[in-house]
Formats: sequence, structure tokens, C-alpha cells
Amino acid sequence: MNSQLLISPSSDAQPSRFTHEGGDLTVPDSTMKNLLKSEELLQFVAAIGLFGTLDYAWWVFPALLFLPDVSMLGYVVSPRLGAITYNVGHHKGLAVSVAMAGFLLNIPGLELAGVILFAHSAFDRLMGYGLKYADDFKHTHLGRL
Repeated sequence: MNSQLLISPSSDAQPSRFTHEGGDLTVPDSTMKNLLKSEELLQFVAAIGLFGTLDYAWWVFPALLFLPDVSMLGYVVSPRLGAITYNVGHHKGLAVSVAMAGFLLNIPGLELAGVILFAHSAFDRLMGYGLKYADDFKHTHLGRL
């Protein structure tokens, strides 16, 4: 039997509804948000642990943690360009790719950059700052700020 999961969009006021062949499962938005935040917290803690394996002083982590926010400068030109630059700078796939390249090629600067990008993206999402839509900085994949 093929079971297909359909997810219908919901607003912040409505619970998320998941439908499959056996019936509906409704999850309150607060539960889903807490689940996502706990996942981001664990990823942030993992990034701190990974940073601890690198050969840098402890103060480097907090000093560089917010450097990826330079990617917001695109908003000076337009919301569309800002969303593009922000999303590239906060994409966890990019962070993992940079870190992996650093580890595989034994390039400490790339290792550090990847770990910082990953930690920053997890921290931002933990705080509710998601990837941006092109219409408005406050319109994110996690909802409105």
C-alpha cells in the first residue's frame, strides 16, 4: 500500500494538518515551532563542539558568529537582491560544503568558515530568522517576523 503524505499550508493562527490515507494528524503550530527550535539548538551546540576540535582560541567563535550577517547588505539595493544574498549566506548546504572542503583539503580557514556559517544559520533559525522571500525581509520560511 502506497501511503502519500500531503501537507496543507497553514497560517500562524492555524495548526498544521498532515493528511495520509489513514486519516488526519493535526499538530499545533507551537509544538511544531518548538520541535524546529530544538533541532536548531542541537545543530548550534554541535557546531560549537565541532569548533572545539579546530585549532583556534575560544574567543574566535563569538567574534565571528555574526559575520555572515554581512550578507544582508544586498537589502541596501533591493529586497530581491537582499533575499538572494541573505539566503546564500545562510544556506546550511553551503556551510556544510565549505566545512567539508576544508576538512577534506586540510584547509583550516575553510573549516572555520563552514563551521561559523553553519553555527550562525542554526542560531538565526533558533531565534526565528528564516530564509527570506523576495518581497520583504520580515517574510521568512518560518513565518513573519
